Amino acid sequence: MNAMTFKEKIGMEKFLFTSELGPPKSASAAAIRKKTAYFKNGVDCVNVTDNQTAIVRLSSTASAVICRDEGVEPIVQMTCRDRNRLALQSDLLGLGALGIPNVLCLTGDYQRFGNHPEARGVFDLDSIQLIYTADRLRKGAFLSGDTMKNKPDLCIGGAANPFADPLEFRVLRLAKKIAAGADFIQTQPVFDIDRFSEWMESVRKAGLHRKTAILAGVMPVKSARALLYMKSEVPGMRISGELIERMEKAGDPKEEGIRLAVETILELKKIEGIRGIHLMPLLWESITPRIAEQAGLIQNRPESIENGERNIPDKGMAGNPTDNKEKNRRKST
Repeated sequence: MNAMTFKEKIGMEKFLFTSELGPPKSASAAAIRKKTAYFKNGVDCVNVTDNQTAIVRLSSTASAVICRDEGVEPIVQMTCRDRNRLALQSDLLGLGALGIPNVLCLTGDYQRFGNHPEARGVFDLDSIQLIYTADRLRKGAFLSGDTMKNKPDLCIGGAANPFADPLEFRVLRLAKKIAAGADFIQTQPVFDIDRFSEWMESVRKAGLHRKTAILAGVMPVKSARALLYMKSEVPGMRISGELIERMEKAGDPKEEGIRLAVETILELKKIEGIRGIHLMPLLWESITPRIAEQAGLIQNRPESIENGERNIPDKGMAGNPTDNKEKNRRKST
């Protein structure tokens, strides 16, 4: 009997655990194969990043094929930065042909922050529009209105940032992504539990937690410098001075970063409406099994009622989001 897929686990309302794999800056399949060992027997799915931080890396789709062949189910991250609607739809069809259903739709980091700052960004669509496009394709239609015989079987994800202001706008964006077709949502890393809890309270009031699987992001950090960088350079991040001071005073910052990640996961698991954890190790993939074990994500993993009915959002209420572009494309979500 084949193992249950990520899409099936979402439908069964199991508590989910995903992590992240950064492809190498070379044509090395061996590097991908080595990293997959850290995710076997414990992680439900692994995000494969798409030229993360606008730095050229091995193709996320090619990397996903290697992951799949190694027995690790991948989620292909796909950004709007590098492709127009023709290329995006073509790549989504390619995932369907390859039998890789999971895709995370992102706008993408601006190219000026990467190693080819002179590159031209495309941004023909934004993340909400890409979710809508993927949903149209899995229903058998292109954005043009043309139909197809063999539609791709896609499981569509989006990202959410609970920490940017205003809070009401962040909930509205989540609602738009759900209405556009998002089956699951992965949030930006949580360093402020109180703000995240406030966001989740608004999400629950709107009933959005019943319409998609929300996975809370957790990022293990190696130093106070990493926290300072995110606080100053990453829009919408909320990192307290106390947290930075804790890392500065740590005798072993890496160990402290691991403890912090585990503590954060244990707190997040208590929040109503959370369907899972998304670990973002930022090229520190080897730490995934240890954090998963210490946070109780592997053994005795919590599950909600498996036969419960899932509320499916009315996708038609959204209209065609390709009619309206996001004005602010700086954020990758």
